[in-house]
Formats: sequence, structure tokens, C-alpha cells
Amino acid sequence: MPKTQEMPRGRCLAPVRWGILGAGGIARRFAASVAASEDSVLVAASRRTKERADVLLDQVGAAGARGYGSHDELLADSRVDAVYLALPHGMHLEWCLRALSAGKPVLCEKPLALSSEDARRITAAAREAGVPFMEAMKARFTPAAREVMREVSVGVVGRVRSVEASLCNDALQHFRDSNSSYIFDSVQGGTLLDCGIYCASWLEALLPGAIALESVDVATVPARGCDDGGATVDAYVGARLKLGGVPALLECAMDRAKPRRCEIVGERGRIVVEDLHRPQAATVLVAGEEPRRIDAPYVVDDFFGELEHFNRMVRTGTAESPVMPHGASVRCAQILDAVRAGFPRAR
Repeated sequence: MPKTQEMPRGRCLAPVRWGILGAGGIARRFAASVAASEDSVLVAASRRTKERADVLLDQVGAAGARGYGSHDELLADSRVDAVYLALPHGMHLEWCLRALSAGKPVLCEKPLALSSEDARRITAAAREAGVPFMEAMKARFTPAAREVMREVSVGVVGRVRSVEASLCNDALQHFRDSNSSYIFDSVQGGTLLDCGIYCASWLEALLPGAIALESVDVATVPARGCDDGGATVDAYVGARLKLGGVPALLECAMDRAKPRRCEIVGERGRIVVEDLHRPQAATVLVAGEEPRRIDAPYVVDDFFGELEHFNRMVRTGTAESPVMPHGASVRCAQILDAVRAGFPRAR
């Protein structure tokens, strides 16, 4: 059943001192959550040059924080208690391993890795290091998602018979205008890794058991530098699977807009979660009852729940999250592996 338990609060300790590896839009949004937290302070950031790191710190108002022109320098900073890894997907394996080797707790932006094999390498290194480590699957830590999971776990809609998770955006032009070049990289790009991981997380949490792909529909666009018909990346993926024998849909896109939701169908009714990657509301429809609305706004923003959770992990020395454990990260990666295995041709 879904994991809804939370860790106990730790003792009143000094704020966790954060360092950020990487400096894209996601890093700036995380820094805003850190600024809103009494339990956090941003003390360092690293980019390819110190000047660019300093620009990021100035943009987020992190007075007194240090900018570094290399990630290794940040990892050597004794002031840094924990690292938020906001680098492109393909760099997660290397820098998770380096940060863990340096003894730093790591909150790694999703997806944890490009494959389940790499995810297992990272989580094995985290267990060996014995320091807090978690994939930053922020949706799981929102009040709305936690309430939905609670309702499913107590049987409000009965035994789950199917789950459909869809996150489709008409965002190709946005990615091109914002110079999100990694999205179009033939190895680390595509919508499955960028958006499909959110869908995989809902499926993983709701449906235990073996993963089997039944069918997959894929639409592609040219990879970076391959406008002449060379390598491509997935722009749309619609995959039918069974998890533990239960039918599931994983659908994601960056070339078309559709309702972004997770629909959980049970024996007695269904729950429809709106904006599954940043949920704040859901509708519960049970046979013989009036529709019921779940309204559960963020506390601060969509990053804040996972930030506070990881802060408590660091303060209490908890190596593995009960909400997003290592095994969940590996299984999410296995779901994406299964979908990718059904692609009509290798990317």
C-alpha cells in the first residue's frame, strides 16, 4: 500500500546549511524554498565558473554564500551540511557518487539516474556511506498527495483496479526559448525522463508487484544538432503496463497539452488528482455518495515539503526516507526502463 508515514521531528538544532550543485531554473526555485525555511540556509553554490555561481547567489539573495567554479570545491567546503544536486540528468550518477564519497547528504533532483542500473549504483553507495540520501520526488511531499495516499490506504475507493498517470505539456517552444539543451540530448533528454518520472512515481507508490509493458506509442523530435534526420528524443510517450497484474497508463509529452492528472480507479469509486506533478487538489467519486473535493494547498510552495522532510533526515541522521525510500527510486527507474525497452528504435 502507499507509504504515508512521516519521520518524527528532531531536536531543535541549527539550520541545515545547503550547497547547490548546478544553477538552472530548478536550482533557483529550490533556493527560494530554502529562503522560506527556518530550518535551512543556503551557504554555497557551484557552476562552471565562479562568476556564474555568484550571479545565481545574487539572484536568490543569498548574502554571505560562497560561489564556486567547480563542484568538487563545494563538496570540500566544511560549512556545507547537505547538497541539492540540480545538474542535468546525465550528470547525476557521477556527482551523487562524488558527493556521497565526500560524506555529504544528498537530495538529488529527479530522475535519480538514466537507468535502474545506475539508480542501484547510487543507492548502494548511499547505504555504504551511511548518510541521508533521497531522490527529490517533490509531489510525494505535498499535502494533497499525502491525503490522496491516505484515502487509498484506508480503502475509500476499495481495491485499486487501475491507475492512469498523464503529464502532457505543449512545451517544445518553451524548452527551445529557454535554452534547455539537455532536453534535446539524445542520451539524457526526452519527455520520459523529464516528465514521465512523475507518472512513474505515482504508479510505483500505488501498485506494488512485477512490471510488465503491454504496448507503447512514441512520437519523436530531432535531438540537439540532428535536424537532418539523425538521432531523436521522445516528445510523446503513451505506455500501457501492468504492475502487479493491475493495468496502468503512463503518458507524458512535451509536444501536446492534455489534462495533467492521475486517476486511481478502485472497486467502489475513483480519485482524480489534478496536476499530478504539483498537486493541490483532487476529487473523490464513490458510488452512492456525493463527489467530494480535496483542497490541500502547498505549505509555501511545491518544494517546501520535501525540503523540510530532508532537513529532518539530516538533523536526525536518518539515512533513508520512509516516504521516498531507495527502493522506490530504483523501481521508478525500472518502470522507465520497461517503457523505454518498448520504444520502436533505440535513441
